[in-house]
Amino acid sequence: MSLDQGYGVLKGRAVDRRLEGEEDDTPHYQVHVRANQRDYRLAINVKSVQQPFDLLYFVDDDFKHPITEQLIDLGDNFFGFKNLPSKSGGMALDYIRGNLFDVNKMKPLPFNLPGPDNDLNEIIDLFIKRAINSNEAVLYAFGEPWKPESKPDKIFRFSPGRGVHNIHMNQGSSGRFGRENGVWQDGGLLIHFPSRNQWIGAFFAFQSQLFHTDDLTGNPLVPLDLISEVKAVRIIAALVNPPGEDPTKESVTLMNTSPQPVDLSGWAIADRLKQKHSLDDISLDPGEVVMVPLTGKNVQLGNNGGIVTLLNQQGIKLDGVSYTKSDAQKQGWTIVF
Repeated sequence: MSLDQGYGVLKGRAVDRRLEGEEDDTPHYQVHVRANQRDYRLAINVKSVQQPFDLLYFVDDDFKHPITEQLIDLGDNFFGFKNLPSKSGGMALDYIRGNLFDVNKMKPLPFNLPGPDNDLNEIIDLFIKRAINSNEAVLYAFGEPWKPESKPDKIFRFSPGRGVHNIHMNQGSSGRFGRENGVWQDGGLLIHFPSRNQWIGAFFAFQSQLFHTDDLTGNPLVPLDLISEVKAVRIIAALVNPPGEDPTKESVTLMNTSPQPVDLSGWAIADRLKQKHSLDDISLDPGEVVMVPLTGKNVQLGNNGGIVTLLNQQGIKLDGVSYTKSDAQKQGWTIVF
């Protein structure tokens, strides 16, 4: 299954916000966005309807990823909602496959606590207020749209009511929420301050969701042998732009950070389009580093930005990194992650 009303990104400017509290049945952080003379509301979940109630969040105030260059390419004249295909290689978000950030950095936080700047409502409010007070900030909200309503918006009273919700991870759920699982359809917020080319990324998930999911359905997976493999082998570097621009000179460098040897037979390196390079006949001793040369026939590390993912025998992601167009500009230089 997938999101009922589709998936996409809203580009606009934040003009108002409202923090909801315990008196609201399902508290959200609400944002009023204006785009091309149309009004939208962003409904950002700050509390789960089932235990554990506290959401997971991660905010990066120096977000770098090739998706930002694609968003800039939308141009200054495009504002509004854009439907996105749920597939790799485009602008769709996927917390697991898109290597947007290390999901292990997500932490649970209550939405409403006494004191300043210490709960999820207030964390979100810090960067939304910056966007509202800026005359240049552009907000990109990824999630599921709801169509124009026949009544004014219930929060900000503009008419017709319309907006975006499910601005959180939309896979790895069980039970009644499992029907909305899908890959390449995760929600999130990106805010761009053009004059200093700063991007803020904010990402949210429920503690009940799992971060290893089926590549086709987005349904949760619980591999029995995963615990011993996670983060044992890391992607530490890549040669993306080799001298002479010969793709057969590209490489990815791996390191075994664990105290045990790791056999990589059946593992693979995948690129942004999920093309794979097999790692058969490679074994790493504790602390050992190996540079894996690429053939240019499958995995392609483009110079306009990309992602590199390490998959185990079952095709489950164990590590992933991303690099931008700027990172890849120095020919012959290896990018260190």
